[in-house]
Amino acid sequence: MTEATCCEERATGAQSEGTAEATCCEERAAGAQSEGTAEATCCEERAAGAQSDSSMTDICGEGVLSIKIMEDILRYMRTEAPLLAPIFRSDGQARLLSALMLDDEERSLTQLAEQTGLAYPSVHREVARLLQAGILTERQAGRTRLLRADPDSPLVAPLREILLITTGPVPLLKDELSRIHGIESAFLHGSFAARMRRVDGPAPNDIDLMVIGGPDPDAVYDACGRVEESVHRPVNPTITTRSEFDRDSGFHTRVRNSPTVPVLGELPWH
Repeated sequence: MTEATCCEERATGAQSEGTAEATCCEERAAGAQSEGTAEATCCEERAAGAQSDSSMTDICGEGVLSIKIMEDILRYMRTEAPLLAPIFRSDGQARLLSALMLDDEERSLTQLAEQTGLAYPSVHREVARLLQAGILTERQAGRTRLLRADPDSPLVAPLREILLITTGPVPLLKDELSRIHGIESAFLHGSFAARMRRVDGPAPNDIDLMVIGGPDPDAVYDACGRVEESVHRPVNPTITTRSEFDRDSGFHTRVRNSPTVPVLGELPWH
């Protein structure tokens, strides 16, 4: 009887342990279900948040996105900021934007790199940002991508106005003077050229231009007058022949020894 009783107690204990284990499993399952519910709720909240963010982006519209991209563009290139145009992040960025904004000509990436003196990868990345912002438009000509300012972008006109005033004289003068017969070379000198060459000093009030050759003076003055209207600074041309410039004189010596910026042709002492 004692052994039978013991066996019954063991059986009851085993049954009790089984019940306890079953109860534990049920509790674990309930906990897992609760955690699953919590995770599902969290996922739903995240999805709702993402949907809310997306809605906010839609509400803000393309204008805010363009402004954000524009801010990224102006922070992108890290070369030394130009003294003449401190509103731009770098001199390289200002040169690239000038090349693209100040006329309606199409240019390839290679042409932009050569014109601005920037590395091809830098031009490639910057152009990608400008395209994303809708500031540029492009078309494919064979394997070449041709780029120019997008006339339908609301950012192009104000950018062009800033660039015309800060970096515009060189491309504008080159365009004007290239149409005049008899000019061998032309270059900027004086304070404006010095600021463009990163020489510290006060902001320039005018633009000094040296023209070498035998052009029609009236044509040169008229061309400078048209550029003045765009850049909002007086353009002061000095016209002289190559032989006159080569003579020793205080003025010409100062010009040769001061910072200069080529506009057309080669510098006469090169």
